[in-house]
Amino acid sequence: MNIEGLDYNTQREKLLMPEYGREIQKMVDHAVSLPDKEERLKCAKSIIRLMESKNPQLHDSENYEQALWDHLYLMSHRQLDIDWPYDVSEAEKILSKPEPMAHPSEGTHMRHYGRLMEELFEKLKTMPEGEERDELVRLTANQMKRNLATWGHGSMDDEKVADDLARFTDGKIQIDLNNFRFDHIVAASNNENGKRNGKRKK
Repeated sequence: MNIEGLDYNTQREKLLMPEYGREIQKMVDHAVSLPDKEERLKCAKSIIRLMESKNPQLHDSENYEQALWDHLYLMSHRQLDIDWPYDVSEAEKILSKPEPMAHPSEGTHMRHYGRLMEELFEKLKTMPEGEERDELVRLTANQMKRNLATWGHGSMDDEKVADDLARFTDGKIQIDLNNFRFDHIVAASNNENGKRNGKRKK
């Protein structure tokens, strides 16, 4: 359902790489539009620094700088005309997906949220508007964010929660991120993960 005057995430253009967020995508689009090639490269380098701060886990990979420039190339829809400091000719391989593996267990198609969350999504589809539904939306969205933090190595993107909630409820539940307030959720640190796995810091 579309309501005139409201800008829902589900109505916006789908992000090619949502882990960087919509603001960085806007910056990439701006860089593409700059008329001067030298200015485009300068802008691209600034964007790379922001991308690095948004996706710090890339540091764990050997060629993380190459990966960042590959991502920038893809986010520009291959339209950014600059003297690339890295060879981005292989960037397309990032988007290629392997054949899906059969999962032995039947049931949920959203493993990072779990079966309980899937049941909540189904319940929200049929609930009438009102305080009871609003409260369930709040609880569901915050639990989704906690689950994302667990599965995504600390990544808790509010826009992804809003998009997923709308998608899994067939558009019935739309969160206005300008007004919705999430609980303060702290991502688990590496030390905490180590303790859960039975490891102790010496």
